[in-house]
Amino acid sequence: MNRHWIPLENRGLSRREMLRTSGIGFGGLALAGLLADEARAEKGPLAEKTPHHKARAKRVIFMFMHGGPSQVDTFDYKPALKRDDGKPLPFAKPRIVSSKTGGLLASPFKFRQRGASGIHVSDIFPHVGDCIDDICLINSTWGSNSRHGSALLELHTGSDTFVRPSMGSWITYGLGTENQDLPGFLTICPTLGHGGVNAWSSAFMPAAYQGTPIGYASVPAEKAKIPFIANRDTSRGIQRMELDLLKQINQERLSQTGPDAALEGRINSFELAFRMQSQVPAIQDISGETAETIKLYGIDREPTKNFGRQCLMARRFAEQGVRFIQVTHSYKWDQHSNLKKGHTKNALEVDRPIAALIKDLKRRGLLEDTLLLWAGEFGRTPTAQGRDGRDHSPQGYTTWLAGGGVKGGIRYGATDEYGYYAVQDKCHLHDLHATILHLLGFEHTRLTYRYAGRDFRLTDVAGEVAHGVIA
Repeated sequence: MNRHWIPLENRGLSRREMLRTSGIGFGGLALAGLLADEARAEKGPLAEKTPHHKARAKRVIFMFMHGGPSQVDTFDYKPALKRDDGKPLPFAKPRIVSSKTGGLLASPFKFRQRGASGIHVSDIFPHVGDCIDDICLINSTWGSNSRHGSALLELHTGSDTFVRPSMGSWITYGLGTENQDLPGFLTICPTLGHGGVNAWSSAFMPAAYQGTPIGYASVPAEKAKIPFIANRDTSRGIQRMELDLLKQINQERLSQTGPDAALEGRINSFELAFRMQSQVPAIQDISGETAETIKLYGIDREPTKNFGRQCLMARRFAEQGVRFIQVTHSYKWDQHSNLKKGHTKNALEVDRPIAALIKDLKRRGLLEDTLLLWAGEFGRTPTAQGRDGRDHSPQGYTTWLAGGGVKGGIRYGATDEYGYYAVQDKCHLHDLHATILHLLGFEHTRLTYRYAGRDFRLTDVAGEVAHGVIA
């Protein structure tokens, strides 16, 4: 018995009184819980939520290389290609390819070992190569489709055949947002082709989880703005009164009809749009950034200023609590011919900005809980198309992750000696999605949304976490 224990009767408190007063305490705890639930409900669908387990990452920045970069010319070093240049592929090609390809084609680029890890990186990515010790190359990524549109949707949504919620929508649905004055999911200068808005759609989920586009691919990043963000004709006070009246009318309608997801979504979108007016213009204004930072991202020069601004904006939105930010280099990586010229130009536009984003996040203490994803919709064949091009290949290619609980300076998985098929620790796009969700604190089989009588998920009915990439 505890020597400090004192009988209830010696404290002037009967057992009945103790139960009564304790009951008040338990009631208070219950009330606090109900009030917390009510507060979250008032914040709407973007209220912060708790994941299934401790998260390694809080947010994602997705750098999409639209068109399909060649793995054997960037991050998957294959000396056998140079040795056997021009020879026939010594094993069967996939049954379905985009078009006929010839013999093996050596990379026109030199590779050299980078960082303390000594990983070989193509010379067209010198700045990213300098950051290789922070990067986990997934050399064994593979997908199910060799066509741009379907492959792009499979990467973004997990399905190459049906309209499904995008990766950013799933993550925002699962976690909410850290900043109630901003959307949870932003896509900067997105492509409008090969799936278009379906790449950032919330599909059958509420509209609050869809991506908010800032500009689109053919608009320079410096001119990419959220439309109608400024209202010069109506003061904020009048806008607030108008929205309050509109909300009252809509809620009266809801009381008559019952739950209406579309109407509730409109109410939430109107409120968010109003709050964004005071937040977004300041975030998009980079005039306060130092000259050193502008130079770091390459915004002060061609050809890096466009993608450099996208990457800087991604960092600024990440700092402000946006959960999922996508930047797109579109649509330039589809080198069916002129491989050397095309990949050289493309890499020159993105290499410095990508490295700057890694370095900038790292020095600000953000890289440890920000997950970076670099990917195209597929890779390219190690065999030649025409004289100096490569065809589409989803059979085995490279994506990479950095920050957010990922091991840096490693290569996960492998393709065959020529870089055609993933052969070791194969990582399907479902596996990649499962791994991303795991790093964000989710068991991917439990992050579901019920629609039309079925519990849907980003990974459909597949997906295994690639534990080998996790630090």
